[in-house]
Amino acid sequence: MKLTYLGHSAFEIQTQNGKILIDPFLVNSPNYNYSEVTDIFVTHAHSDHLGNAIEISKATGAKITAIFELANYCARHGAKTNGIGLGAWIDYSWGRVIAVPAFHSSSFDNGAYGGSPCGFIFDIEGKTLYHAGDTALNSEMKVIGEIYQPDIAMLPIGGTYTMDIENAVKASEWLNVSVVIPMHYNTFEAINVDINEFERQIREKGKMPGIMKIGCESNI
Repeated sequence: MKLTYLGHSAFEIQTQNGKILIDPFLVNSPNYNYSEVTDIFVTHAHSDHLGNAIEISKATGAKITAIFELANYCARHGAKTNGIGLGAWIDYSWGRVIAVPAFHSSSFDNGAYGGSPCGFIFDIEGKTLYHAGDTALNSEMKVIGEIYQPDIAMLPIGGTYTMDIENAVKASEWLNVSVVIPMHYNTFEAINVDINEFERQIREKGKMPGIMKIGCESNI
């Protein structure tokens, strides 16, 4: 299994049986080749997370998995969708996924309600990956750490709209995760951070800072 960072909160997961996109806001990867994508996951309706999901679904036939209201919006715009709620495992050819709470908001550009924001936990090829979406630090992360025991967590660190570095480090402790991949930072001014400070604080907790360059893939 390979993980590629596409910038902001967007990731590709390449499995033996499919290629997964998460929050495909691709301004930092404008030449990304999505032709082989089989599944798309969107954490909430904000444009920097919904991104190119509808376009990619229409071009490839990949299904967008999202909270019910967001999935319905995507379907009305021509995408193939899989509308879900929080708290149940959903099976796929390459593994399974469960949507978990995120503490944020979710709306479309016109202000219409986009359903509950969420994160996703992926159970793939013996590894558990947690993509937190946009979220504040919250006690649900203690439950996620206890019940799902993620190996890798993709956590926002940019502050202003999500957790900052300090709270992401605390989240890593509550999650009891060994590898933390930062996301949702340095895309625009309001979420600019010193990534070296993140690395320092995470290492102080005995955890691995999985800082990924945009476009680079990593075996996991």
